[in-house]
Amino acid sequence: MADSRKPVIVLVRPQLGENIGKAARAMLNFGLVELRMVTPRDGWPNPDAGPAAAGADIVLEKAQVFDSTAEAVADCAHVYATTVRKRGVTKPVVTPEQASAEIARAEGRSAILFGPERSGLETEDVALARAILTVPINPEFGSLNLAQAVILCAYEWSKHESLVQPTQEDLLPPAPQEELEGLINHLEGMLEPKGYFLPEPRADATRRTLRGVLTKPGWNHLEVRTLRGVLSSLQRGPKGRS
Repeated sequence: MADSRKPVIVLVRPQLGENIGKAARAMLNFGLVELRMVTPRDGWPNPDAGPAAAGADIVLEKAQVFDSTAEAVADCAHVYATTVRKRGVTKPVVTPEQASAEIARAEGRSAILFGPERSGLETEDVALARAILTVPINPEFGSLNLAQAVILCAYEWSKHESLVQPTQEDLLPPAPQEELEGLINHLEGMLEPKGYFLPEPRADATRRTLRGVLTKPGWNHLEVRTLRGVLSSLQRGPKGRS
């Protein structure tokens, strides 16, 4: 069953199956799964949509097709029409950030309309909306493709969801204090005979500063082991010498 809190994405007369697939991918990236379409130009299903969706199959499989925009939003109390053009219709104008905040607070279903790639929404489509949703954009180049427009709105909506922030890699926990102490003692043992901690009155302060430098990064055990290896290598000196 669809989550009624989440906005419905409505593609009005989309032209290319590839663009539908990319829009579905953009939706699922940010937790939106309910896609509705109004009379896709090349019919539905479209073989070009799947590859472009790059795994967002659940969105395409559940997509619904309607004969008119009015039918597609019939169960929605809050409808936003994405357009950068003035259509001769006087309506409130909001940004994706403002619209997502309103949707998050609203009672009842919400929908965001996106027009055909080439021409955008018609006046009749915009007339069904409660507000116009537009993006501050370069006035000299105001061209967004369909997936870009969808991802802007989906991203703003995601700020109201508890999505997990992805990490670049699985991070290891910081090394235990015992391993860190071993690294610090190792380095201090190499620096001591070099006179690094002289003059004597400054030795304690110098040691504290060095400890602060080594403890701040939060090295994991692999990193500590690597640094210990570097120090051991330096301690041995160049190969071929005793």
